[in-house]
Amino acid sequence: MLIRKTLALFILATGLLMAAVGFAGTPQKNSEGVTVIHLDEYNGYFEAKETVAGLKAGEYEFVVTNKANKLVGFQIQNYKTHARLDMFPLEPGETRTARVTVTEDGVRFRCPINPTPWYDLDVISPAESS
Repeated sequence: MLIRKTLALFILATGLLMAAVGFAGTPQKNSEGVTVIHLDEYNGYFEAKETVAGLKAGEYEFVVTNKANKLVGFQIQNYKTHARLDMFPLEPGETRTARVTVTEDGVRFRCPINPTPWYDLDVISPAESS
């Protein structure tokens, strides 16, 4: 009986924790048909509000918000060629947008000011045909 109660409490607690933490949403397109990905930048890492798995080639807006309480930056490159697609600083609390074309090459991003590892998005599906 004690094991059943403990298991039931564990399952309930796990469910509540998952509901509180939430899950990354599906990227949505804005009124111009551009897919939007929201990124929050903290001290040393990024948190995506939408899932970045299964992206398709096309136009994207990466909306980056500085939540690090210090100056940070955002740099996004083509994954294969390392060609710069956009780069800018962000003051504390500031939000800026990088509008880029993501090809099947993929992209990668990081903060060059508050060093973070590269976030590689290297599995990009072909664009949907119209």
